[in-house]
Amino acid sequence: MPNVVVINHAGEEKTVNASTGRTLMEVIRDNGFDELLALCGGCCSCATCHVHIDPAYLDRLPKMSEDENDLLDSSSHRDGNSRLSCQLPVTDAFEGMRVTIAQED
Repeated sequence: MPNVVVINHAGEEKTVNASTGRTLMEVIRDNGFDELLALCGGCCSCATCHVHIDPAYLDRLPKMSEDENDLLDSSSHRDGNSRLSCQLPVTDAFEGMRVTIAQED
C-alpha cells in the first residue's frame, strides 16, 4: 500500500495510505479532503477531481484519454501536471507521490 502526500488548497500536506485497486480520487476523498468535490463519482464526466501531479511521477501514470483531456481543457487551472484523479488507479509506483488538489473553477 503506497503512501501519497496530498496537498490541500491551504498548502497543508497530509500523508495518506493509498490502497491499490482504488482510484486516487477515492483515496483523497475518503481521507477527508472535502475540497476534492468529485461530483460525478468517478465517471470522467466533470473535472471536479482535478489534481496536479508531482512531475517526477507523470511517466508512471496511465496515458490520458481523449475524454480526460477534453474535460481538463475546461479548467482555467490546467497545467502540464494536471490529471483527473478518478482516472488514476493506484499502483505501488505511487509511493511517495505528491498530489496537489487543483483550485476550483
